[in-house]
Amino acid sequence: MIRIGHGFDLHRFGAQKPLILGGVEIPYSQGLIAHSDGDVVLHAVSDALLGAIAARDIGYHFPDTSSEFKDVDSKLLLQRVYALVKERGFLLGNLDVTVLAQAPKLSPHIEAMRDAIAEILEAKPDQVNVKATTTEKVGTIGRQEAIATEAVVLINRC
Repeated sequence: MIRIGHGFDLHRFGAQKPLILGGVEIPYSQGLIAHSDGDVVLHAVSDALLGAIAARDIGYHFPDTSSEFKDVDSKLLLQRVYALVKERGFLLGNLDVTVLAQAPKLSPHIEAMRDAIAEILEAKPDQVNVKATTTEKVGTIGRQEAIATEAVVLINRC
């Protein structure tokens, strides 16, 4: 049995904290505004996995009203989500992630993000694809006000 999940997340720039994407610190002048560390990549991956097991979304599991998750490392959230996936009898088949960002330039960090995600998901790097695109200066992302991510995941019954 296979299942597919889709995830999406978007956060605005403006935080005076590091920019973390895909579990990797990216050099940039500002971070993303969020209750957690703001890692839109890992949030979208978490939502995709939760969708694949029909377990709602990360806001349900890790509410932004809880002080427990204030400034939490999103790698820990993804680890918890993947533990739920395994508890339900599934393992990662493959993951495809698209980061939408006008800035900063992400191509130098793609491999590190892929490797970090693969490690969290106990997968081989070739099971995880990360790519980045711009919105050609259109909209909130194009104006460098935010970053968004989409993720699609396939999980297999183990």
